[in-house]
Amino acid sequence: MKPLRILTLVVTNPAQPAALILEPVEESPDGIARVLPIWIGPNEAAHLGMAMEGLRAKRPLTHDLFLDAITNLDARIDHVLINRVEGHVFYSKLVLKQGDRLVELDARPTDSIALAIRQGAPLFADEETLRAASYPYVIKRAKSGEAELEEFRTFLDGISPEDFN
Repeated sequence: MKPLRILTLVVTNPAQPAALILEPVEESPDGIARVLPIWIGPNEAAHLGMAMEGLRAKRPLTHDLFLDAITNLDARIDHVLINRVEGHVFYSKLVLKQGDRLVELDARPTDSIALAIRQGAPLFADEETLRAASYPYVIKRAKSGEAELEEFRTFLDGISPEDFN
């Protein structure tokens, strides 16, 4: 299991799917990391966006109701595990902790993640799902001030008036 964090939620318009972009928490020493995009519908994006912003509706929504039920049963969300992908469909387990007992529930990742965000529970993906559904991306590291100054000095040393003709 690899810990994940939410990188961003990309929402364009209600007629197009949104994308929840997750990334492994691990640092990438070579500047190449992975992202795990999950395509979601507009309703799911709205619920995730509300959870990410810490917003609550005047009346309890389904996620709020479910969390109230879990809490009243002396349980809490332990973690979410994104454990499978088939094509573009992701599967997850919502793991609840009640005393010493762990209870695994099959759930859509969007529901699991929306609930986990509300309780501050960690997100994980198994290695096979990450291998099958993640994409590499390059991280540009910020240069130190001294390195940037040295690069600029080198540029200035190599410039001549003919370069401006």
